[in-house]
Amino acid sequence: MATTENELTAEVIASFNRTTDPRLKEIMQSLVKHIHSFAKEVRLSDEEWMFAIEFLTATGKMCSDVRQEFILLSDTLGLSSLVDLINHAKGDERATEPTILGPFHVQNSPVLKYGDSIIQRTLDIGEPALVRGRVVDVNGKPIAGALLDVWQTDANGLYDIQESTEVSGNLRGIFHSRDDGGYAFQTIRPVPYPIPDDGPVGKMLRLVNRHPWRAAHIHAIVSAPGYRSVTTHIFDEDSKYLDSDTVFGVKGSLIKKFLPQSDGTLLLEYDFVLVQE
Repeated sequence: MATTENELTAEVIASFNRTTDPRLKEIMQSLVKHIHSFAKEVRLSDEEWMFAIEFLTATGKMCSDVRQEFILLSDTLGLSSLVDLINHAKGDERATEPTILGPFHVQNSPVLKYGDSIIQRTLDIGEPALVRGRVVDVNGKPIAGALLDVWQTDANGLYDIQESTEVSGNLRGIFHSRDDGGYAFQTIRPVPYPIPDDGPVGKMLRLVNRHPWRAAHIHAIVSAPGYRSVTTHIFDEDSKYLDSDTVFGVKGSLIKKFLPQSDGTLLLEYDFVLVQE
Protein backbone atom coordinates (compact mmCIF):
# COMPACT_ATOMS: atom_id res chain seq x y z
CA MET A 1 0.00 0.00 0.00
CA ALA A 2 1.49 3.33 -1.11
CA THR A 3 2.15 6.03 1.48
CA THR A 4 4.24 8.46 -0.61
CA GLU A 5 3.92 10.01 -4.06
CA ASN A 6 6.73 7.90 -5.51
CA GLU A 7 5.40 4.71 -3.95
CA LEU A 8 2.00 5.39 -5.51
CA THR A 9 3.57 5.89 -8.95
CA ALA A 10 5.53 2.65 -8.60
CA GLU A 11 2.39 0.76 -7.51
CA VAL A 12 0.36 2.00 -10.49
CA ILE A 13 3.17 1.15 -12.92
CA ALA A 14 3.42 -2.34 -11.42
CA SER A 15 -0.32 -2.86 -11.89
CA PHE A 16 0.34 -3.25 -15.63
CA ASN A 17 2.99 -5.96 -15.17
CA ARG A 18 0.59 -8.73 -16.20
CA THR A 19 -0.26 -7.09 -19.54
CA THR A 20 0.38 -9.79 -22.14
CA ASP A 21 0.91 -7.42 -25.07
CA PRO A 22 4.48 -6.12 -24.56
CA ARG A 23 3.94 -2.95 -26.59
CA LEU A 24 0.73 -2.09 -24.71
CA LYS A 25 2.53 -2.72 -21.42
CA GLU A 26 5.37 -0.41 -22.45
CA ILE A 27 2.98 2.36 -23.49
CA MET A 28 0.76 2.19 -20.40
CA GLN A 29 3.62 2.07 -17.92
CA SER A 30 5.43 4.92 -19.62
CA LEU A 31 2.20 6.93 -19.76
CA VAL A 32 1.67 6.54 -16.01
CA LYS A 33 5.31 7.38 -15.31
CA HIS A 34 5.22 10.63 -17.30
CA ILE A 35 1.73 11.76 -16.27
CA HIS A 36 2.62 11.28 -12.62
CA SER A 37 5.93 13.08 -13.14
CA PHE A 38 4.10 15.99 -14.76
CA ALA A 39 1.59 16.26 -11.89
CA LYS A 40 4.39 16.15 -9.32
CA GLU A 41 6.56 18.65 -11.19
CA VAL A 42 3.86 21.34 -11.46
CA ARG A 43 2.23 20.39 -8.11
CA LEU A 44 -1.15 20.04 -9.77
CA SER A 45 -4.01 21.39 -7.65
CA ASP A 46 -7.48 19.84 -7.29
CA GLU A 47 -8.98 22.77 -9.21
CA GLU A 48 -6.47 22.48 -12.05
CA TRP A 49 -7.01 18.74 -12.33
CA MET A 50 -10.79 19.23 -12.54
CA PHE A 51 -10.33 22.02 -15.09
CA ALA A 52 -8.31 19.59 -17.25
CA ILE A 53 -11.02 16.92 -16.96
CA GLU A 54 -13.70 19.42 -18.01
CA PHE A 55 -11.51 20.70 -20.85
CA LEU A 56 -11.01 17.20 -22.28
CA THR A 57 -14.71 16.43 -21.86
CA ALA A 58 -15.62 19.58 -23.77
CA THR A 59 -13.07 18.68 -26.45
CA GLY A 60 -14.77 15.33 -26.98
CA LYS A 61 -18.18 16.95 -27.20
CA MET A 62 -16.95 19.21 -30.02
CA CYS A 63 -15.99 16.26 -32.21
CA SER A 64 -18.25 15.27 -35.10
CA ASP A 65 -18.08 13.65 -38.54
CA VAL A 66 -16.74 16.90 -40.00
CA ARG A 67 -14.74 18.25 -37.06
CA GLN A 68 -12.08 16.58 -34.92
CA GLU A 69 -11.31 18.81 -31.96
CA PHE A 70 -8.83 16.31 -30.54
CA ILE A 71 -6.76 16.53 -33.74
CA LEU A 72 -6.79 20.32 -33.36
CA LEU A 73 -5.58 19.92 -29.78
CA SER A 74 -2.84 17.53 -30.84
CA ASP A 75 -1.86 19.90 -33.66
CA THR A 76 -1.64 23.01 -31.49
CA LEU A 77 0.41 21.20 -28.85
CA GLY A 78 2.90 20.15 -31.51
CA LEU A 79 2.16 16.49 -30.81
CA SER A 80 0.94 15.80 -34.35
CA SER A 81 4.17 17.22 -35.79
CA LEU A 82 6.23 15.22 -33.30
CA VAL A 83 4.49 11.94 -34.15
CA ASP A 84 4.97 12.78 -37.82
CA LEU A 85 8.71 13.28 -37.29
CA ILE A 86 8.97 10.03 -35.30
CA ASN A 87 7.17 7.93 -37.89
CA HIS A 88 7.72 9.66 -41.22
CA ALA A 89 11.17 11.20 -41.21
CA LYS A 90 12.02 11.28 -44.89
CA GLY A 91 15.22 9.26 -44.47
CA ASP A 92 16.87 10.89 -47.49
CA GLU A 93 17.78 14.55 -47.73
CA ARG A 94 16.60 14.62 -51.33
CA ALA A 95 13.06 13.48 -50.52
CA THR A 96 10.03 15.70 -49.97
CA GLU A 97 9.60 16.50 -46.28
CA PRO A 98 6.39 15.33 -44.63
CA THR A 99 4.15 17.40 -42.42
CA ILE A 100 0.86 16.90 -40.60
CA LEU A 101 -2.34 15.59 -42.18
CA GLY A 102 -4.66 18.06 -40.47
CA PRO A 103 -8.33 17.46 -39.66
CA PHE A 104 -9.92 18.27 -43.04
CA HIS A 105 -8.80 15.44 -45.31
CA VAL A 106 -11.62 13.30 -46.73
CA GLN A 107 -11.75 10.07 -48.68
CA ASN A 108 -13.01 9.75 -52.25
CA SER A 109 -12.22 13.20 -53.61
CA PRO A 110 -13.04 13.72 -57.32
CA VAL A 111 -10.69 11.92 -59.69
CA LEU A 112 -9.50 14.46 -62.27
CA LYS A 113 -7.27 14.60 -65.33
CA TYR A 114 -3.97 16.35 -65.94
CA GLY A 115 -4.52 20.10 -65.98
CA ASP A 116 -8.10 19.97 -64.67
CA SER A 117 -9.37 22.51 -62.17
CA ILE A 118 -10.14 21.54 -58.59
CA ILE A 119 -12.49 24.54 -58.36
CA GLN A 120 -15.99 23.08 -58.33
CA ARG A 121 -17.91 26.35 -58.11
CA THR A 122 -17.68 29.94 -59.32
CA LEU A 123 -15.70 32.12 -56.97
CA ASP A 124 -16.08 35.87 -56.56
CA ILE A 125 -12.61 36.18 -55.09
CA GLY A 126 -9.34 34.28 -55.28
CA GLU A 127 -6.27 34.52 -57.47
CA PRO A 128 -6.27 31.90 -60.27
CA ALA A 129 -3.20 29.68 -60.17
CA LEU A 130 -1.70 26.72 -61.96
CA VAL A 131 0.22 24.20 -59.89
CA ARG A 132 2.44 21.82 -61.81
CA GLY A 133 5.55 19.69 -61.46
CA ARG A 134 6.68 16.11 -61.46
CA VAL A 135 6.72 13.13 -59.14
CA VAL A 136 10.22 11.65 -59.16
CA ASP A 137 12.45 9.40 -57.11
CA VAL A 138 15.49 10.66 -55.19
CA ASN A 139 17.63 10.29 -58.33
CA GLY A 140 15.26 12.39 -60.41
CA LYS A 141 13.71 9.44 -62.28
CA PRO A 142 10.05 10.09 -63.19
CA ILE A 143 7.41 8.04 -61.39
CA ALA A 144 4.49 7.33 -63.68
CA GLY A 145 1.03 6.68 -62.27
CA ALA A 146 1.71 8.19 -58.86
CA LEU A 147 -1.43 9.24 -57.02
CA LEU A 148 -1.70 12.83 -55.84
CA ASP A 149 -4.52 13.65 -53.42
CA VAL A 150 -4.69 17.45 -53.03
CA TRP A 151 -6.97 19.76 -51.06
CA GLN A 152 -7.05 23.33 -49.76
CA THR A 153 -9.32 26.06 -48.40
CA ASP A 154 -11.45 28.36 -50.47
CA ALA A 155 -10.53 32.05 -50.75
CA ASN A 156 -12.66 32.65 -47.64
CA GLY A 157 -10.32 30.44 -45.59
CA LEU A 158 -12.78 27.56 -45.22
CA TYR A 159 -12.64 23.96 -46.41
CA ASP A 160 -15.73 22.63 -48.14
CA ILE A 161 -16.65 20.47 -45.14
CA GLN A 162 -16.67 23.56 -42.93
CA GLU A 163 -19.32 25.18 -45.09
CA SER A 164 -21.69 22.22 -45.39
CA THR A 165 -22.56 18.97 -43.71
CA GLU A 166 -21.67 17.25 -47.00
CA VAL A 167 -18.40 17.10 -48.89
CA SER A 168 -18.82 19.15 -52.07
CA GLY A 169 -15.43 18.30 -53.55
CA ASN A 170 -14.63 21.97 -53.99
CA LEU A 171 -10.86 22.52 -54.05
CA ARG A 172 -10.16 18.82 -53.73
CA GLY A 173 -8.93 16.39 -56.34
CA ILE A 174 -7.09 13.18 -57.07
CA PHE A 175 -4.62 13.12 -59.95
CA HIS A 176 -2.27 10.55 -61.45
CA SER A 177 1.15 11.49 -62.76
CA ARG A 178 1.86 11.01 -66.47
CA ASP A 179 4.60 8.83 -67.97
CA ASP A 180 7.08 11.68 -67.47
CA GLY A 181 6.00 12.00 -63.82
CA GLY A 182 4.18 15.22 -64.63
CA TYR A 183 1.09 16.51 -62.87
CA ALA A 184 -0.82 19.78 -63.13
CA PHE A 185 -4.02 21.28 -61.76
CA GLN A 186 -5.76 24.62 -61.74
CA THR A 187 -6.73 26.18 -58.44
CA ILE A 188 -6.62 29.47 -56.56
CA ARG A 189 -3.81 30.85 -54.47
CA PRO A 190 -4.18 29.52 -50.92
CA VAL A 191 -4.80 31.99 -48.11
CA PRO A 192 -3.90 31.99 -44.42
CA TYR A 193 -6.78 30.80 -42.27
CA PRO A 194 -7.56 30.30 -38.60
CA ILE A 195 -8.16 26.83 -37.29
CA PRO A 196 -11.67 26.51 -35.78
CA ASP A 197 -11.32 28.46 -32.52
CA ASP A 198 -14.87 28.48 -31.19
CA GLY A 199 -14.24 25.42 -29.02
CA PRO A 200 -11.93 24.34 -26.18
CA VAL A 201 -8.78 24.55 -28.33
CA GLY A 202 -9.56 28.14 -29.28
CA LYS A 203 -10.15 28.95 -25.62
CA MET A 204 -6.79 27.43 -24.74
CA LEU A 205 -5.01 29.50 -27.40
CA ARG A 206 -6.59 32.71 -26.12
CA LEU A 207 -5.67 31.91 -22.53
CA VAL A 208 -2.00 31.56 -23.47
CA ASN A 209 -1.99 34.51 -25.92
CA ARG A 210 -1.43 32.44 -29.04
CA HIS A 211 -3.09 33.11 -32.40
CA PRO A 212 -5.08 30.42 -34.29
CA TRP A 213 -3.68 31.14 -37.78
CA ARG A 214 -2.13 28.75 -40.28
CA ALA A 215 0.21 29.88 -43.05
CA ALA A 216 -1.28 29.58 -46.55
CA HIS A 217 -0.78 26.12 -48.03
CA ILE A 218 -1.99 23.36 -50.31
CA HIS A 219 -2.22 19.85 -48.84
CA ALA A 220 -0.99 16.79 -50.72
CA ILE A 221 -0.69 13.07 -50.14
CA VAL A 222 1.54 11.52 -52.80
CA SER A 223 1.93 7.77 -53.19
CA ALA A 224 3.10 5.21 -55.72
CA PRO A 225 3.63 1.42 -55.65
CA GLY A 226 7.07 0.58 -54.30
CA TYR A 227 7.56 4.02 -52.76
CA ARG A 228 6.96 5.53 -49.34
CA SER A 229 3.85 7.70 -49.29
CA VAL A 230 4.35 11.30 -48.17
CA THR A 231 1.77 13.56 -46.53
CA THR A 232 2.89 17.12 -46.98
CA HIS A 233 2.03 20.76 -47.77
CA ILE A 234 3.21 23.37 -50.25
CA PHE A 235 3.44 26.75 -48.48
CA ASP A 236 3.16 30.14 -50.16
CA GLU A 237 6.45 32.02 -49.77
CA ASP A 238 4.62 35.34 -49.40
CA SER A 239 2.20 34.15 -46.72
CA LYS A 240 1.91 35.53 -43.22
CA TYR A 241 2.44 33.16 -40.28
CA LEU A 242 5.24 31.10 -41.84
CA ASP A 243 7.23 31.72 -38.67
CA SER A 244 4.33 31.18 -36.29
CA ASP A 245 2.07 28.56 -37.87
CA THR A 246 -0.20 27.56 -35.00
CA VAL A 247 0.19 23.81 -35.62
CA PHE A 248 3.97 23.88 -36.21
CA GLY A 249 3.60 22.47 -39.72
CA VAL A 250 5.91 24.73 -41.74
CA LYS A 251 9.23 23.37 -43.02
CA GLY A 252 11.64 25.45 -45.04
CA SER A 253 11.90 23.05 -47.97
CA LEU A 254 8.12 23.21 -48.47
CA ILE A 255 7.98 27.00 -48.94
CA LYS A 256 7.62 27.93 -52.62
CA LYS A 257 6.96 31.01 -54.77
CA PHE A 258 3.81 31.74 -56.76
CA LEU A 259 5.07 33.48 -59.90
CA PRO A 260 2.91 36.03 -61.78
CA GLN A 261 2.25 35.15 -65.45
CA SER A 262 1.58 37.40 -68.42
CA ASP A 263 -2.09 36.36 -68.52
CA GLY A 264 -2.66 37.54 -64.93
CA THR A 265 -2.59 34.10 -63.36
CA LEU A 266 -0.01 32.63 -61.00
CA LEU A 267 2.27 29.63 -61.50
CA LEU A 268 3.62 27.38 -58.77
CA GLU A 269 6.07 24.66 -59.77
CA TYR A 270 6.93 21.91 -57.31
CA ASP A 271 8.37 18.41 -57.68
CA PHE A 272 7.42 15.72 -55.19
CA VAL A 273 10.33 13.38 -54.45
CA LEU A 274 9.56 9.90 -53.12
CA VAL A 275 11.82 7.32 -51.45
CA GLN A 276 11.66 3.66 -52.40
CA GLU A 277 10.37 1.31 -49.73
